[in-house]
Amino acid sequence: MVTPRCVRKCSPCFRRRARAPLPGSLGMLRAARGGVRLLLPARGGGAAEGRGGSVPGLFLPPLPPPQRRLQRRLLQQVSQPAAPPPATPPAVGRWLLACSGAVAGAVVLGGVTRLTESGLSMVDWHLVKEMKPPRTQQEWEAEFQKYQQFPEFKILNHDMTLTEFKFIWYMEYSHRMWGRVVGLAYILPAAYFWRKGWLSRPMKGCVLALCGLVCFQGLLGWYMVKSGLEEKPDSYDIPRVSQYRLAAHLGSALVLYSASLWTGLSLLLPLHKLPESHQLLRLRQFAHGTTALIFLTALSGAFVAGLDAGLVYNSFPKMGERWIPDDLLAFSPVLRNIFENPTTVQFDHRILGIASVTAVTALYLFSRKIPLPRRTRMAVTSLLAVACVQVGLGISTLLLYVPTPLAATHQSGSLALLSMALWLMSELRRVPK
Repeated sequence: MVTPRCVRKCSPCFRRRARAPLPGSLGMLRAARGGVRLLLPARGGGAAEGRGGSVPGLFLPPLPPPQRRLQRRLLQQVSQPAAPPPATPPAVGRWLLACSGAVAGAVVLGGVTRLTESGLSMVDWHLVKEMKPPRTQQEWEAEFQKYQQFPEFKILNHDMTLTEFKFIWYMEYSHRMWGRVVGLAYILPAAYFWRKGWLSRPMKGCVLALCGLVCFQGLLGWYMVKSGLEEKPDSYDIPRVSQYRLAAHLGSALVLYSASLWTGLSLLLPLHKLPESHQLLRLRQFAHGTTALIFLTALSGAFVAGLDAGLVYNSFPKMGERWIPDDLLAFSPVLRNIFENPTTVQFDHRILGIASVTAVTALYLFSRKIPLPRRTRMAVTSLLAVACVQVGLGISTLLLYVPTPLAATHQSGSLALLSMALWLMSELRRVPK
């Protein structure tokens, strides 16, 4: 064996290196040290390896096979970069968009149910039992007799016939069954995608939150209906559900719709690599604020529906003969007027609607100063167009004393306007670094 000159000059060092193999732990450490040495660049441009490396004077004795395997494993872990997390398949995004469409259908159907005063026709709630509607004459009469025991029939519909009851019952039945379809549309595909491993860790949390929210939405719906079935001996007002619970029911549906639509768009629409300028940052903030204002305006519509506030002042732009009506703050304390005074509720909804269309118009004009991609420009233009149509629908609904088809279209328009705002926010997303 040819010994390097530097080792021959230091025979004690050479004898110490040639002794019996080191214990296991020290041998592992030596192997690891050898792996690190292999990564060190040699002076001549190569890597020091083996017994006679390119580093002058460097001597590395041969390693046993187990330690060589450990050395190679260390090299692979250091040299290979970490693999990026797998991308979520487009099928997940399409599923979330379909779920948001199902939620939109439930919101529209719920609005029609409210406008036709059908929401209190089913006086009990069973998850499975009520899925089978009455079929025989005796079953329908028994269902009608249960309805006759509650305030809505006694005060408002005391002369209702069985045929008229069937209509409002089927309206409420359709809304409840559609809600069950929405729940299955979330839960069953989510379980399938989870089992297939198509959901990343953040997406799993998002999907769990959406499924939990859709279940909570169903329970909240029955909690809302229950408020309209309670006996109120001291009140001679028309029986109706609590406007607070109605707003909570609608608000949770809007949150579910917005979260599903936003997540679906984020998965399917590619990001624009826009230059991060000060104007773009201001446009993004402006779009977020406008979306929040649109959401608040839609939520205030629940108080308008819950109190029948659309029938108080049917004139525009004035409320009666005045810009500010006399009974705007008729309730005491003053804070009650915001949520319980029909005049104040309609006034607030008007102000929020005007503020929303003004913000959308200003957003459109500001966006004209910034070079934007074609798809983003289309989103801004669509937002302005839907906002103008929605204002026209709202004014027409007010002037015509809230006809059911027009009012239902106005409620659907609020969802369309919110969708355009979310689309624009998705287009203006910041590119992750």
